[in-house]
Amino acid sequence: MKKIEAIIKPFKLDEVKEALNELGVSGMTLCEVKGFGRQKGHTEIYRGAEYQVDFVPKIKLTIVADDSMVEKITSAIIENAGSGKIGDGKIFILPMDNAIRIRTGEKGNEAL
Repeated sequence: MKKIEAIIKPFKLDEVKEALNELGVSGMTLCEVKGFGRQKGHTEIYRGAEYQVDFVPKIKLTIVADDSMVEKITSAIIENAGSGKIGDGKIFILPMDNAIRIRTGEKGNEAL
């Protein structure tokens, strides 16, 4: 099992979610986050005044999946979240030792 964390632009969420549903991804967790990477934020104008936005709003998706699905999931995220412009986001893939469904006590892939 692997834990996939994807940081994407908020307006790309619906496209990514739809693509993951088509793959049969049975669950995901979503968080609204703020941060910056190489772009170091951006400048905006509000009521005629220019100001610096240091932390850019993003969406963090967390998905735990069987090893066999990782490549399909990451490809779907890249295809549907990418615009080719700076700030598209990142995907992190981490090893997952175990998962346990609280209600039934199922463990491993059965808990997913």
